[in-house]
Amino acid sequence: MFTRLLTMAAVAVGLLGFAEIQAAAADTKCYELRIYHTAPGKLDDLHQRFRNHTLRLFEKHGIRSVGYWVPLQNNEDTRLFFLLSYPSRAAREQSWSNFVADPDWQAAHKASEANGPLVQKAENFFLSATDYSPAIKTGISKERRVFEFRDYTASAGNLSHLNARFRDHTVKLFAKHGIHNYGYWTPMAGEAGSDSRLVYLVTHASTDAAKASFAAFGQDPKWKAAREGSEKNAGGSLTAPGGVKSTFLIATDYSPTR
Repeated sequence: MFTRLLTMAAVAVGLLGFAEIQAAAADTKCYELRIYHTAPGKLDDLHQRFRNHTLRLFEKHGIRSVGYWVPLQNNEDTRLFFLLSYPSRAAREQSWSNFVADPDWQAAHKASEANGPLVQKAENFFLSATDYSPAIKTGISKERRVFEFRDYTASAGNLSHLNARFRDHTVKLFAKHGIHNYGYWTPMAGEAGSDSRLVYLVTHASTDAAKASFAAFGQDPKWKAAREGSEKNAGGSLTAPGGVKSTFLIATDYSPTR
């Protein structure tokens, strides 16, 4: 009897330890998605500033660069998308304050804009990784890959249902059909869209491969059943009308992830 109790206790401790390891592995970092709308004719200058100055100074001040991308197909779309991470939101504020006050950054910024500003508009969003997101890693693929940024607006009250469907079904079915999951995020608590927005990045071999993969995914009986069941439970579509947007991206030559 005593031996049995010891065994049960050991199992319980082991399970507790496993749970603690799992909890410790949860991604609690603050992510920041920034989208720069560049001034006409200034995208190459912006790339040069990032390549020669910004990334190095970000690293100096504890700002981790995850990836930098531009839209793939529309030559008139001169946005720059980039993803940064920090240990916490407080760490972000301190790092960013130090970065903008750095004399090296101020000199680089001033020199690069001698003939006018490089950025007309800057958007930024503070994000948390979802509990079903793969670990967000940098890295260079041996094969060329196309990134797809997808931005979902959930219908009223249905973000939790949308996340549940991704967690329990979608990410597995994406992988089954050759859609590679890179990362999933929702706005941090208190941010606009924290109760309605899901953004994520997936990768494909090409835009044609993406089209074929999504076609096969859409016809998968398991996806059809998951979609039907989730919408029945929620009382309708989990996304708002026009609430699914997609942009194909290609990594820049200086991106840590490409």
